[in-house]
Amino acid sequence: MLDALRATFRVQWEHLAERAERRLPSLTRHRAPEPLPIRLHQRRVYVMPAAFGLFFALVGVTMLMGALNFNNNAAMLFTFALAGVVLISLPRTVGHLDRMTLSSVRADPVHAGGTVEARLQLLAEDGRARPRLRLRHERLERVFDLEGGDGMQLLLSLPATRRGLMPLGRLTFWTDYPFGVFRAWSVLNPESLLLVYPKPEPHGPPLPRAGRMGEARTPKPHGEDWQGLREFRAGDPMRLVAWKASAREERLLVKEFAEPRGGEVVLDWAALGALEHEARISRLTRWVLMAEAEQRPYRLVLPRESFGPGLGPAHRAQCLTALALLP
Repeated sequence: MLDALRATFRVQWEHLAERAERRLPSLTRHRAPEPLPIRLHQRRVYVMPAAFGLFFALVGVTMLMGALNFNNNAAMLFTFALAGVVLISLPRTVGHLDRMTLSSVRADPVHAGGTVEARLQLLAEDGRARPRLRLRHERLERVFDLEGGDGMQLLLSLPATRRGLMPLGRLTFWTDYPFGVFRAWSVLNPESLLLVYPKPEPHGPPLPRAGRMGEARTPKPHGEDWQGLREFRAGDPMRLVAWKASAREERLLVKEFAEPRGGEVVLDWAALGALEHEARISRLTRWVLMAEAEQRPYRLVLPRESFGPGLGPAHRAQCLTALALLP
């Protein structure tokens, strides 16, 4: 029965908050995104009675009416003392959010369809610990305790539905500390943008052939082309030992072969003219990841810019960022 009442009060509260936001948006949020850091103060912290607070007020009025009806001074003293304790908790609830700062928002890029792990750095300017805080982002809600001193880092998991720059969105910090009678909240709208890479094509063709073949050769024990002889090194297989040459030179020599090494792979936007816009981006993303996995230098050619040739995390991030930000 109690759980059903709580659920009913929660639904009514959310409905009331949505109506208040539509009618009085300046009281519940900032319209424009705010630059970081964002500092909470008393002028942007709002408070209302919670569901338990309304129930407590009804009980208090009932107790007061009974005390007045029976002219019971002890009951009236108890009722007023209890009401005074509850009213004293009002500034404590507001002060629980006051002087709290959101200093930074960071996240590592992920591919579309994954989950962005946003790291929110929270600080308590007065160094006071704040237990039982809540953060709401759309339908997601987190309960956490903000430690004093250097603050804390709060992780927020967000679905990355599409490529490009994803706004963090509105964050609602609220609390009903200490007694659950009042509810204080503040809405933050940081202008942080999170980068989401394109989703790679799940099943696609292999990498295109290298744009040119160089004359360089990579020595390998199982290559195709004769490279020459060299001195024996520990770990060389005995079947590669050139016994006749070793007898003439009076030192142990082994055979060495080489394989041709290809030039950089060209990933050209114009070469994929048969595909749609997003399909091209997905295939180029797949090829960038394949080239990195195979350690083959590559060059990405887009309509207005070109990257590379190169290889490594920095080049990979540069190429994927350019693909993510394509219009």
